[in-house]
Amino acid sequence: MSDHFVCGICGETHPGLTTDWAYTLPDEVWALSEPERATRAKYDSDLCRLDNRYFIRCILPVPLTDQNEAFCWGAWAEVSEQTFYRYVELYEVDGSSEPSHPGRLANALSPYGQTLGVPVLVQFGDPTKRPGLTALVNDHSLLAREQRLGIDAERHHMIVAQLSE
Repeated sequence: MSDHFVCGICGETHPGLTTDWAYTLPDEVWALSEPERATRAKYDSDLCRLDNRYFIRCILPVPLTDQNEAFCWGAWAEVSEQTFYRYVELYEVDGSSEPSHPGRLANALSPYGQTLGVPVLVQFGDPTKRPGLTALVNDHSLLAREQRLGIDAERHHMIVAQLSE
């Protein structure tokens, strides 16, 4: 494994292991053919609508126990139409005081097995950041445990290696 990575956003090479992994679209939208996606989906880098389904791009942080940062999953959450339009309404203002909204993870995070459709909470926040995703309190999956407890350097390395395959 390399001791540097090429950023998918800026295209530059950075030292160390990547601390984020982002998904361009919800898995079900990405799986559509280009023509079908063009007819059925409307999306940008933050919002997506597929037929009568609604998605918001969020950040699901997993703390790195040996660093003062987190490995952040740029994942999509499927939300209700009401939550989707509430987020649109608050898009340019601070939504931190808004109660969290239920959602379902719309990406399969491969190091964690079956995550597609897992219930999560979506928390709006500062307009300069994407909403946060949090595992439910009663979720005892590996993803939920690691989000609560964090991961060490060895686990971080394993995740990045698996994603790079």
